[in-house]
Amino acid sequence: MKVLVIGGGGREHALAWKLAQSPRVEMVFVAPGNGGTALGEGLTNLPITDLQALADWARAEKIGLTVVGPEAPLAAGAVDLFRAQGLRIFGPTRAAAQLESSKAFSKAFMVRHGIPTAGHATFSDRASAHAHVDAHGAPIVVKADGLAAGKGVVVALQAQEAHAAIDLMLPADAVAGGGARVVIEDYLEGEEASFIVVCDGTEALALATSQDHKRLLDGDLGPNTGGMGAYSPAPVVTPAVHARAMREVILPTLRGMEKDGIPYTGFLYAGLMVSPTGQIKTLEFNCRLGDPETQPILMRLKTDLLDVLLAATEPGATGALGAMTLQWDRRTALGVVMAAHGYPGTPRTGDAIQGLPVEQPDAMVFHAATAQRDGRLVTSGGRVLCVTVLADNVRQAQQRAYGIVHAVQFDGRQYRQDIGHRAAAH
Repeated sequence: MKVLVIGGGGREHALAWKLAQSPRVEMVFVAPGNGGTALGEGLTNLPITDLQALADWARAEKIGLTVVGPEAPLAAGAVDLFRAQGLRIFGPTRAAAQLESSKAFSKAFMVRHGIPTAGHATFSDRASAHAHVDAHGAPIVVKADGLAAGKGVVVALQAQEAHAAIDLMLPADAVAGGGARVVIEDYLEGEEASFIVVCDGTEALALATSQDHKRLLDGDLGPNTGGMGAYSPAPVVTPAVHARAMREVILPTLRGMEKDGIPYTGFLYAGLMVSPTGQIKTLEFNCRLGDPETQPILMRLKTDLLDVLLAATEPGATGALGAMTLQWDRRTALGVVMAAHGYPGTPRTGDAIQGLPVEQPDAMVFHAATAQRDGRLVTSGGRVLCVTVLADNVRQAQQRAYGIVHAVQFDGRQYRQDIGHRAAAH
């Protein structure tokens, strides 16, 4: 079978790498891919980004399964387009992807279906948003309504930070803003976890738990980024918290989407805040695998990923996904993101990358923003690489990952030195 992965980041490199391990896969095409997928065994880059052209190509090449990696093509209706041409594709429809593409839609959905989340209000004009912050004070959270590549969230510890975020996200003239909105939420105390499941419209199969590190700097300081590293499993997700997440968040979401006439298929990512007493609230939904959570999760997955995604996309079949049991490596997986100079604001590109290790079964460098230019591998965006390893415990994983990180060189590289610190504390 030939498989197509849409996207070109670290998540897509990991997906393609894992799918290529299936004995049933002849070739994995990655559109458009990156410098790492260009070199991967069983992988071929496909320089097509237009969705209609991709669908036409997939039909002509008899692609057996397409997997959508990033949020932008999902929000643009990639799944609807491929399905209309009779192509098998894994991901949510454009309507279902509103759970991520619109914070306002997501919040209204959670309230309507009784899914625990933070108190919130939605605004389209600055004056009302500023007045809300003045009335509630800080800490408080300001979110851009639409897609923002993981960076449209400001956790304001001071009121002036919230006011600055509002001015950045909302135009002074609401009409000129073309419907721009912000969602302002209550600040929640606790520890965050990433809870990701595979959905077929009626059933959900949970993947291994993980925890992301959103802030740029050690100690969870600095600006929010798309993610500076992750590890799996996440000790904060105890068996009791896991059961609660399925019972209170995931299954009500599936039932709610069905009730609203937009059944949910694809990966569903619930960002959870876990209180010290084990209570949970939903911070956000993403309609795809997290990045960089994907890299540690797929390093641990022993089950054939193709089998899982085929079960979730089997036409007319019910129960195939629910009957599956996933097998996981018992070791800890940990990934450290190496980012470009200037990230997350204005990342520099074109810096030569050196010192990459030979691929090993328990140590992999997944590429995100890399490109081949004039025979050299260079940086091409913000988050460049994710060094991902398996080890018997978190501390050993940290030692191994950072040993590789220190050997990989490019000018201006930046990375956190404390990925996994919360798990180590547990």
